[in-house]
Amino acid sequence: MELAEAGGRARTVKRFTVSGPNSGPALPWDRFSAWLECICVVTFDLELGQAIELVYPHDVRLTEKEKTSICYLSFPDSYSGCLGDTQFSFRIRQTMGHKLSMNGDEEMYNRDAPVVLQRDRAHYYGFVYFRQVKDCTVKRGYFQKSLVLISRLPFVNLFHSLLQLIAPEYFEKLEPCLEAVCNEVDQWPSPLPGKTLSLPIMGVVIQVRIPSKKDKLGMSPLKQSNQENLLPAPLVIPTVHELDLFGCFQSILIHIQMLWELTLLGEPVIIMAVSPKISSDLVLALTSCIEPLRYCCDYRPYFTIHDAEFKEYTTRTQAPPNVILGVTNPFFIKTFQHWPHIIRIGDVKMSGIYTSYKTFLHKDKALIKRLLKGIQRKRSPEVQSVIVRRHFLELTQSFIIPLERYVASLMPLQRNVTAWKNPPQIHPFIKEEFMKTLEYAGPQLTSVQKGDWVGLYRRFFKSPNFDGWFRMRYQEMCKKLEILHLEVLCEADLLMWVQEKSEVEVVDLVLKLREKLIKARVHQLSLRADLLEKLELYLETVICSLPDDLQVMLQQH
Repeated sequence: MELAEAGGRARTVKRFTVSGPNSGPALPWDRFSAWLECICVVTFDLELGQAIELVYPHDVRLTEKEKTSICYLSFPDSYSGCLGDTQFSFRIRQTMGHKLSMNGDEEMYNRDAPVVLQRDRAHYYGFVYFRQVKDCTVKRGYFQKSLVLISRLPFVNLFHSLLQLIAPEYFEKLEPCLEAVCNEVDQWPSPLPGKTLSLPIMGVVIQVRIPSKKDKLGMSPLKQSNQENLLPAPLVIPTVHELDLFGCFQSILIHIQMLWELTLLGEPVIIMAVSPKISSDLVLALTSCIEPLRYCCDYRPYFTIHDAEFKEYTTRTQAPPNVILGVTNPFFIKTFQHWPHIIRIGDVKMSGIYTSYKTFLHKDKALIKRLLKGIQRKRSPEVQSVIVRRHFLELTQSFIIPLERYVASLMPLQRNVTAWKNPPQIHPFIKEEFMKTLEYAGPQLTSVQKGDWVGLYRRFFKSPNFDGWFRMRYQEMCKKLEILHLEVLCEADLLMWVQEKSEVEVVDLVLKLREKLIKARVHQLSLRADLLEKLELYLETVICSLPDDLQVMLQQH
């Protein structure tokens, strides 16, 4: 076992060996860090401005750059005029130098979770509960403080629900309350995809289901189960991450098709909103509208002039970057006026989209008509959101299915995978070849949407979202090839093969097989345990057949 820095806190790194990962007792805060990196309290200091008053657990070591970012992003701009309590989200880059690798449990979570909910290796999410109320005992006349949850998990609904429970209590009872909360979170079970979990906190039991990549797309959210006999009755969070899409898009509903295309293509977009809640909700809604595709560009639900990337994102010496930024400061109106797509929202007089972009696909007038009729008939926001989400899902699936079908054809045939040769190469993705498949196997098979699908694909190929999607698919195919090769090796007669080979060839085989086994363990390939054990037994038998000096060398290697 060794210790390494991850997100600032020393934690155990599991060393994988051929026989499997080390598993020891959980260290202090291990369970806490499966959910949260830390909890911060940010206050307003007359001399310093925003300042971190408290970080819990105390041994978390955030860098100065991370602390500064958290400070400025935890308070609304003064222009927002947020009185009372308000909640919003932000996202910051993790400072370079922090360890980006993950331990075994974290790797397992990412393997089983949908790509859009995987633990972020390079960013922190911040979930803010800000309170500003009049207070004559304070020089400025106002009490201003934020409670902030920092996590690598994008569980926006779960963490904001958690804040609604703990923030009001914290503002009354301060640090002892926070310590008790952290200790309770440290008793929670790990977030396991596909499992419904009960999470006790402050006398309440939160019940939540962690989605799995095996879930059927469009699956119904978690509902209240028949547990009336449980006291206290659990607080059911229907979904850890899905927002009220209809509420987010309602004022710009007629542009819903354009919003989907801009997000799919990774276009630079500015959201100018009247509050950080509106800006952060819309940014997160946009990034979710292309699910199950992962949005692979950068996005900042709330962005200020103090942000570490301010200069990078506001320069005029190069084209705007592929990023969605949510802002509230009027200063940005002039700063970002050269950006190609600007959405103003929350101000009745100014709401709208300012862009010269022409959509590739036609508007779905039937969808708009259905949603507008729903408003007239006072249809519930939940049902309206389901309609919007289903529309986006069907649109994205119609777009991605032809790509998935073509990529599947790049996989070598199973009969070409043999034991004594390296696995065959995956065929290259040739864009023009893919385009030819659209004539007989394009989106028209699953979508009634008309328009220039071919043009949309050509534009998509130039976007970071295509690069990210194909890189992920390529890695999955490499793992599948590796599994097929290991399975073929397990069925082969290794002992017969080594009898005909020189000692040098046998040693080379042993070293290669060891490497394959270690990779299978580290990457947690979906292999039957008995196959790995069979291969390990073969290895031991082969090693024992070698001269003593070679056996010693291989044991030390």
